[in-house]
Amino acid sequence: MLSRRLYVTPSRCTACRTCELACAFRHSGAAVSAQAARISAHVVVPEKSNVPMVCLQCEEAACVKVCPTAALARHEGTGAIAVAQDKCVGCRQCVAACPFGQARFDEARLKAYKCDLCGGVDPACAAFCPTRALVWG
Repeated sequence: MLSRRLYVTPSRCTACRTCELACAFRHSGAAVSAQAARISAHVVVPEKSNVPMVCLQCEEAACVKVCPTAALARHEGTGAIAVAQDKCVGCRQCVAACPFGQARFDEARLKAYKCDLCGGVDPACAAFCPTRALVWG
């Protein structure tokens, strides 16, 4: 069980995409593209409604249930569902199973990836969100 959570307030999101860049940089060491991010900011109605989409770390996660190699599992320390890269065979079943589109696939490495809450310590998306649409608490 998570002792802290990532709280999302869509009404505060301006779709500036700072969360995407911060996430990509934290996980790849370079903000090469927002596609490397484990979060995405969706514009629902231009200048009126935006939604930061992030893994909900579901209690009964579909991605975990469908993984044939048990590469996805809840990390005991952080409570986040993490992908064990050494176990991932690149079948993409987790990508298809996630109802929120938050399990992703790296075409270059042929492995799945998703939000791991930055190891449970100050997720970059929340730390750099200028409007506090994302809060770690």
